[in-house]
Amino acid sequence: MAGDWSEAAEVLAVRLDTLGDVLMTGPALRALHDSGAGPRITLLTSGAGAEVSELMPEVDELLVYEAPWMKRHAGESGAAPDRAMVDALRRRRFDAAAIFTVYSQSPLPAALMCHLAEVPLRLAHCRENPYRLLTDHVPESEPHDHVRHEVRRQLELVAAVGATTDDDRLAVELSDAARVQAGALLFELGIDERRPWAVVHPGASAPSRRYPAESWAEACRQLALNHDVQIVMSGDAREASLVDRIQRAAGLPDRSLAGRIDLGTLAALLEAAPLLLAGNTGPVHLAAAVHTPVVDLYALTNPQHTPWRVPSRVLSQDVPCRWCQKSVCPEGHHRCLRGVAPASVVEAALSLMPRTVSAV
Repeated sequence: MAGDWSEAAEVLAVRLDTLGDVLMTGPALRALHDSGAGPRITLLTSGAGAEVSELMPEVDELLVYEAPWMKRHAGESGAAPDRAMVDALRRRRFDAAAIFTVYSQSPLPAALMCHLAEVPLRLAHCRENPYRLLTDHVPESEPHDHVRHEVRRQLELVAAVGATTDDDRLAVELSDAARVQAGALLFELGIDERRPWAVVHPGASAPSRRYPAESWAEACRQLALNHDVQIVMSGDAREASLVDRIQRAAGLPDRSLAGRIDLGTLAALLEAAPLLLAGNTGPVHLAAAVHTPVVDLYALTNPQHTPWRVPSRVLSQDVPCRWCQKSVCPEGHHRCLRGVAPASVVEAALSLMPRTVSAV
């Protein structure tokens, strides 16, 4: 360890990814907050990661930045926004910066930004020699030597500068208004909370992570027809047509909330739900943060993002091309998901869900 983090009072946490990755960084942020001087944590994240950051108790302040080196960069062209962010960070006079990345990302662009902003302590995992861009770094060993869960990876990063926590669970803080809204929506959809019900979130940002719509439809049909499970569908506005197609193919009543609710209300809905069924996508980690069991149709693109510290069943079909890290199936067959039978999804759901559910 090159720097002394024990007196850092203002810490910048850099996590430029989306919902799930930001949420899985929460325990590491808690470790930073619980250690040393108990610093104030400011999170620098993408627009896609900002909404969930508003729910995270570990985040004291939020800065939004669309970094040009990130895959989903949606900012302006040219360097003006980047110079403006460097200037903004310099004015804040942060004592330290912790840069969180998955193992396929380089921390060095963010490290350079923090160096130019004169942040004196800078921490990250790094595969190459960072020289003076990082004052503290953990040599990158993934994926060749081992692969850790994303939560564990980030906890071990901050432990390198003495930051630890006894509580490594994911967490969000929900408003009373969000809980009231979720309850009102369940009433509107005709859900009897005394009977079994579940949320199904069939979409995912990457095509390689999507369980086939026809398989979702058959699993939902079996759950509803054979086991009297009420199905509530969720998704963003872009997934509304997918949800509608699944409902119609399954012969389900229209209980879609796709595009109708914000993230806080979704979190409250998941908190109330006995079970979530989804792919490896952000709402899985949101469910874990509110302690709701998950059936995860887990595409074998990345190994480190399974549900954390929550009852779960992770379903996939092993394939030679596993851990491809691709957004589109490079083989074109999607067998890691297509090989999962709808009956297996039903069996997993029933194993996690009580047959009767008491109303809250």
